[in-house]
Amino acid sequence: MILSIDCGTQSIRALLFDFKGKVIDKEQIHYEPYLSSEPGRAEQHPEIYWKNLCKATQALKERNLQNFNNIKGVGITTLRSTFVNVDKAGNALRPSILWLDQRVADNVYQPNAFLKLAFKAVGVEEMLQKMERKGHCNWIKQNQPDIWKKTYKYLQISGYLNYKLTGVFKDSTASQIGHIPFDYKKQQWANPKDAFEFSSKLYPIESEKLPELIAPGAKIGTVHKEASLATGIPADTPVIAAGSDKGCETIGMGVIDTRMASLSFGTTATVQTTVNKYFEPTRFLPAYPAVIPGHWNPEIEIFRGFWMINWFKNEFALKEVLEAKEKNVAAEEILNELLHKSPPGAMGLMVQPYWTPGLGEKNAKGAFIGFGDVHKKEHVYRAVIEGLAYALLDGMHKLERRGNLSFMQLAVSGGASQSDEICQITADIFNLPLLRGETHETSGLGAAIVTAYGIGQYSTINEAVKNMVHYSKTFLPDKEHSNLYKKLYEQVYLKMFKRLEPLHKKIREITGYPEM
Repeated sequence: MILSIDCGTQSIRALLFDFKGKVIDKEQIHYEPYLSSEPGRAEQHPEIYWKNLCKATQALKERNLQNFNNIKGVGITTLRSTFVNVDKAGNALRPSILWLDQRVADNVYQPNAFLKLAFKAVGVEEMLQKMERKGHCNWIKQNQPDIWKKTYKYLQISGYLNYKLTGVFKDSTASQIGHIPFDYKKQQWANPKDAFEFSSKLYPIESEKLPELIAPGAKIGTVHKEASLATGIPADTPVIAAGSDKGCETIGMGVIDTRMASLSFGTTATVQTTVNKYFEPTRFLPAYPAVIPGHWNPEIEIFRGFWMINWFKNEFALKEVLEAKEKNVAAEEILNELLHKSPPGAMGLMVQPYWTPGLGEKNAKGAFIGFGDVHKKEHVYRAVIEGLAYALLDGMHKLERRGNLSFMQLAVSGGASQSDEICQITADIFNLPLLRGETHETSGLGAAIVTAYGIGQYSTINEAVKNMVHYSKTFLPDKEHSNLYKKLYEQVYLKMFKRLEPLHKKIREITGYPEM
């Protein structure tokens, strides 16, 4: 057996996999995603993740004693860009500031005169200042210097959980995603002496406060006795370096090269692939380290992504929510029925899903266009789903242009991927075959794949993928629908932002929203 720990913003899963990638059993525990002391802030006590990890593994052990005692390796995958300040004993010094926290630090980095002129000349000065302000490490240093002084290590959630299991301050290179001094191209901590490496200037964390980095598949350590008692995991079980949730999700869908793109239908929607040559998917946005050593995952994000299903459900779908409750089914199942009531193209209603602006689109706002008296709730919902697919298609085309790529297939994961209707709409809009995995626990499967490789069950990660990734269904594009979507995408969607941006900018100047 392989034990995967998948720690997310809203829940943690403990999953037992066999060496063929089959989920033997899982235990999921939900918790409040964050605490907020004031608007825009989002924090979580790191102990919440550890305590619920222990609860999940103990519950899993209770149901699967024989299999649990046969665990050969543990792999941990976690949410990205969320950090823990710990003391020398590994105790958290303050709550973690989550990836969705909106607080900002002051700008203190002062480039020399030459660099300042260069930044202005190429138009990146404001972007670099914004990146610096988003560094939560900078905010802590400026506002809680006593906490920073006491900080022995500044860890990703993955590094924190690795320590709790093994007592070792090590983490995977494939987990280092966030506002930290990390050289993504070299996949190592940034060198402050490198004049053209800016993450060490924007996020000047002392090197001794950073954990030791190791490659995915390498052994972090073994489960020590105290952790074994707390979790039920057999003592001395190897803990293997895995990677971030999105990186593990990509490998868990079998995306090992550029023939396939991975779509994630999660809270943040993403399109990602796996490459063996580094390139930035957009200017100053790095390609993230992949869980295949020496590879990267260039990615385009839609920040509010399939969160928009919840937005629609909460604001417009009370009737469907009550119907779902009466039928004892998920509300999303009832919402799927709405998609059958609207034709492709939603009778001309189109959505640009920038409910949160993306990088390089600071003035962007969400937009509906094309309303008429014929439009009903079902058209609005279909337009939202189609708009998200258009945005992801735009992201895929950016990856293809930047990396000189040409994708032949799509693999899909994430909560919304369980909807046949949403998968079919996406296949039609992309005009590509779309594969859905046998399990939707793809992040956990990705961690299990790397762990199986790390303990020597497979000689390469690619061999592990071949044996452990299985698909349940392929959605083929409908030619007639694809032709309609192609016209709407090229002749309308791609022109929306350029036409609307001056108005978005004016709204921003008048109202101050979003943040100037």
